[in-house]
Amino acid sequence: MSRSFQQDNLIGQSNSFLSVLEQVSQIAPLHKPVLIIGERGTGKELIAARLHYLSQRWDQSYLTLNCAALNENLLESELFGHEAGAFTGAAKRHEGRFERANGGTLFLDELANTPAMVQEKLLRVIEYGEFERVGGSRPIRVDVRLICATNEDLPTMAEQGEFRADLLDRLAFDVITLPPMRERREDILVLAEHFAVNMARELGYELFSGFSDKAKRTLLDYEWPGNVRELKNVVERSVYRTNNPYVPVHHIQLDPFESPFRPQQRVRTLDRAPKATAASAPVKTETQPVETQVTALPASQFDANKGADFKLLSEKFETDLIKQALAACQYNQKKTAEALNLTYHQLRGYMKKYKMLDSQQ
Repeated sequence: MSRSFQQDNLIGQSNSFLSVLEQVSQIAPLHKPVLIIGERGTGKELIAARLHYLSQRWDQSYLTLNCAALNENLLESELFGHEAGAFTGAAKRHEGRFERANGGTLFLDELANTPAMVQEKLLRVIEYGEFERVGGSRPIRVDVRLICATNEDLPTMAEQGEFRADLLDRLAFDVITLPPMRERREDILVLAEHFAVNMARELGYELFSGFSDKAKRTLLDYEWPGNVRELKNVVERSVYRTNNPYVPVHHIQLDPFESPFRPQQRVRTLDRAPKATAASAPVKTETQPVETQVTALPASQFDANKGADFKLLSEKFETDLIKQALAACQYNQKKTAEALNLTYHQLRGYMKKYKMLDSQQ
């Protein structure tokens, strides 16, 4: 069943965001597969929907499936269907997503989680436009445009044999890479205003009184690891906690576990874990986090009159840490990201921010 597409779900004015929209407009009319790459919360499903509704298939079915939500057997059956009696509990024939999306578009999220058997059948559908139901022997032909998304580094996975390289080649007719919020600074306040107005409307307020200068600085200075989704949650929570439509939002609660009554007291119950014993102690691996020592500036050495450049010192620390981690991991960026407890795309974002990519290409 088709779903309506709300244009105002995609908002931004930054060059990186507008470039993505232009790329989407160019590829949307073609009957070709598209791969969407982006961190969590960057709007991959919204871009997939835009690709469908700007295509000639806009009035046909648009179906979605999260590949990480099902195990291998259920995923195969959900995608390709099954015949009655194909397995225990299969009392009748089931049409999969490919059959139901015939003539339209199928969006597969979390593509990196698909097992080898499913990848093989996906490759056949793309190449020949046909597949067989689970437990069936008759080829079924379909005309489906496939759009896939992931936040994983598929080229590296393909090099390491964790993802089919031939499937990646077929899917990557065009690759749309969504910029994270830290690369869309011009869009943060625009999006925040949009989410705040909607939340005020949901709360029954007659107006939204805006953000204080302190709140704006907090929004702009944060790195937003959860991207647009996290920004939306933070803004809505802050408007709700302000609880007064005639007062600008002043306190931005970035941490949902922060107590509204004691802002500096974070709830720690989820962090409590049993102490490791000799039998349960974790085994160190080559991807253990890189150990670094952070030396605080003694209070006696800080000159309040001269001050210090916080951003410059922070940038130096981050660049030094990344360089140390890269060297320790033999300049393997995927291992470096794991060692620093970052995603691959987050590490690449920091390296791009500090102009470190050219030396690593």
